[in-house]
Amino acid sequence: MSADILFGQSYFLRFDPKLMAAMQPYPPLGSLYAASYVRSLGYEVALFDAMLAESEIEWQHALMRHQPRFAVLFEDNFNYLSKMCLLRMRTAAFTMISMAKSAGCTVIVTGSDASDHPESYLSHGADFAIVGEGEITLGELLDRLTGRRDTPFGDILGLAWTKDIETQINPRRPEIRDLDGLPFPAWDLVDLERYRGIWKARHGYFSMNVASTRGCPYHCNWCAKPIWGQRYHVRSPENVIAEMQWLQNTCQPDHIWFVDDIFGLKPGWVSRFASLVEDHSLRLPFKSLNRVDLLLRDGEIEALRRAGSHTVWVGAESGSQKILDAMDKGTRVEQITQAVHRLHSAGIRVGFFLQFGYPGETRTDIEQTLQLVWSCMPDDIGMSVSYPLPGTEFFHSVKAQLGDRQNWIDSNDLAMLYQGTFRTDFYRQLHNVLHKEFRLRRAWQRVRQTPMDQPGRIPESLRINHDWTRDIAALLYHAFTLPLSKARLHLLARTSSQGLGISPQALSPSQAARPSPQVED
Repeated sequence: MSADILFGQSYFLRFDPKLMAAMQPYPPLGSLYAASYVRSLGYEVALFDAMLAESEIEWQHALMRHQPRFAVLFEDNFNYLSKMCLLRMRTAAFTMISMAKSAGCTVIVTGSDASDHPESYLSHGADFAIVGEGEITLGELLDRLTGRRDTPFGDILGLAWTKDIETQINPRRPEIRDLDGLPFPAWDLVDLERYRGIWKARHGYFSMNVASTRGCPYHCNWCAKPIWGQRYHVRSPENVIAEMQWLQNTCQPDHIWFVDDIFGLKPGWVSRFASLVEDHSLRLPFKSLNRVDLLLRDGEIEALRRAGSHTVWVGAESGSQKILDAMDKGTRVEQITQAVHRLHSAGIRVGFFLQFGYPGETRTDIEQTLQLVWSCMPDDIGMSVSYPLPGTEFFHSVKAQLGDRQNWIDSNDLAMLYQGTFRTDFYRQLHNVLHKEFRLRRAWQRVRQTPMDQPGRIPESLRINHDWTRDIAALLYHAFTLPLSKARLHLLARTSSQGLGISPQALSPSQAARPSPQVED
């Protein structure tokens, strides 16, 4: 059971109540890539998978079991929650560092938070922090520490360490351009049967995660890019197909989640991918994140359909063009509507990521976002409030307003960390109202209409099972509780903004004194 290197990460599903309730766990893909890479260099590796662990104590047990020389906390950079640097997970990382040091390990950390705050991780006991993309830097550092090379620490790009009580941070390493040259993730280190059992029991199918790209070239000013910056590199469709064939033959997933920031950004990529899927009879249903403007390219949605797309999530963000422009989103509200219509027409489900609380947002902007949701009626929604991440223009614009606390505790926190139009209690209640009304409308839609899932295209295990009794119960429950929730939201809109010195006109230009009839729809 011994290993040269024990890989771990600090995202514990049990420490995030919202995601624990959803129970859609995925193994730490970033750690699996890193483990596979250093194993190709000749090192013996093991994995501690925090995703399904009870607590940090299991990390301590893994240290005792494997007796590694090196403990590497390699955060999953393909998991957006790692980018958010949640406080509960940061605390877990510091605890894991301490445990590894007590076990006599050399401790190396990498990830979004360590890239933004290497000094903090070094001060909590880590021997080295890797800033930016980690695989090659980690390999060079391990070779130096094991005597395979005599490269000075100062010459290892992307490395941060402490020298004479001062933190030294080397220049960043260029990102890996040839992603096809990387070995596939070390799936053999994962207890896949445990994941399969959880997915089958909760959702009726087994989903696995695949990355076809790294990075994003767009300039949304609230989006942090501590690992890849503005760079974007893509695997060839042939390489992705080869991995999917291996997964199909070895792991038998029912579904794939493409974890890319943007799936199929490169012109013609999705079309080529779809042709290869058809040629290899490899039609695994998948979900992905796409931009609405790119979805409107000629043939794009048809190519997604041919490739097996089951669900497309889009960063709709807002129904207010003013807010989209302020975010430097580069999309238009009408493009969102057009993309949803075309996706639904192709039999593809749609999810909306929505963001409230961006500076300058008024009640009218919020109402426009709600109306966008009701007019498009996506199949799922996720709501957040604007979150100032280090390195972004948004962070720098509100930095003077930030206090000691600059991170959420968990993903359902929804705390306003700067002075927005409304306070935290308003946005938490908005989350409640939005989801209540969404569930009410979806239940009514299911009662009235035939499900859009098409027999023969989507496997039986992935079709939406419509429980009419449950839908009727949801209709009655949300119809009864929604008016009270809206009344509380209207009250908070007034009291929350007044406490911040916001003028009544900011609530809604022509209706500041009364609830908006649009919200009451």
